[in-house]
Amino acid sequence: MASFVLVHGAWHGSWCWQRVRSALQAQGHQVFTPTLTGVGERSHLLSAQVDLHTQTLDVINLIRWEGLTDIVLCGHSYGGFVVSGVADELPERVRSLVFLDAFVPEDGESLAHYAPITAAQLNDGWKVKPISAEAFGVNPADREWVDSQCTSQSVACFEQPIQLTGRLAQIKRIDYIFANAWGGGHSPFIQFYEKAKARGWRTHEVACGHDVMIDEPAALTELLVRAIHP
Repeated sequence: MASFVLVHGAWHGSWCWQRVRSALQAQGHQVFTPTLTGVGERSHLLSAQVDLHTQTLDVINLIRWEGLTDIVLCGHSYGGFVVSGVADELPERVRSLVFLDAFVPEDGESLAHYAPITAAQLNDGWKVKPISAEAFGVNPADREWVDSQCTSQSVACFEQPIQLTGRLAQIKRIDYIFANAWGGGHSPFIQFYEKAKARGWRTHEVACGHDVMIDEPAALTELLVRAIHP
């Protein structure tokens, strides 16, 4: 049995992992899918003060208080920033790190470095409205559900620079999973997929939209289980 900590992307929540969580649990694994502060069922905690550091601490504190070690840590999309911060802080607790169609930041970078936030994306000057499921290439049958579940997120999450010390490099196995069937052949994550290849990480492609856990849960489950092994 392995322990998995699966971190969602922007505007999402624990709900997006339902299919993968159930599949991993059916195999006897322990699975944690924390919802980050201010989104999903924790959207009542949304404020302008919620930032990347807040949401990174959500996961760090889950790992510490649950006493988790030897985990497979996976971050989707914006969650790549979160798991990078977690892995940098707790590399000794991470068996494998998985970036799922995710940002792979360098020290001092923010999500806005790659995708600047515009005024048109904001409500009240600080709440970033969700991008539609259609834009992310989610399969048509699930688009209405995904759109109904996504919630606004504080712009501070996207604009706060990440602080990394390089300890992430201590992790022995790092995987990158690239979703290659959305964005009209111009996925914004291709640059991180190429970075992963250049670093010698294990790389994989899945033919689906950005929300791999929703479009291809069986394929993703298989790749996550493979990440258990060195």
